[in-house]
Amino acid sequence: VQLVESGGGLVQAGGSLRLSCVASGSMISIYDMSWFRQAPGKQRDLVGAITSGHSTNYADSLKGRFTIARDNAKNTVYRQMNSLKPEDTAVYYCRANYGGITTWGQGTQVTVSS
Repeated sequence: VQLVESGGGLVQAGGSLRLSCVASGSMISIYDMSWFRQAPGKQRDLVGAITSGHSTNYADSLKGRFTIARDNAKNTVYRQMNSLKPEDTAVYYCRANYGGITTWGQGTQVTVSS
């Protein structure tokens, strides 16, 4: 499977963005999908995940602001981000996992200005 993220950009604090992760080469319905983010000079951290069974979990610090959804018919996973803060500035990555094999997208930059 190949993953391509999109939807990043520059947004003011308090704004919203919806990121998309489009998969090709395989149907994502069997994959557990995750979103990670990496700020400059920091490690890559889990933002949230959605299983093949549509169960979701989120980083505690982001609950209530970020949601994740999937549309298997469109082979796409979405990340809705609300009430953005400057500290949300990072490259956001999509990851697919199945049977212990993981695939990463190339990432999309999100910059939140104060």
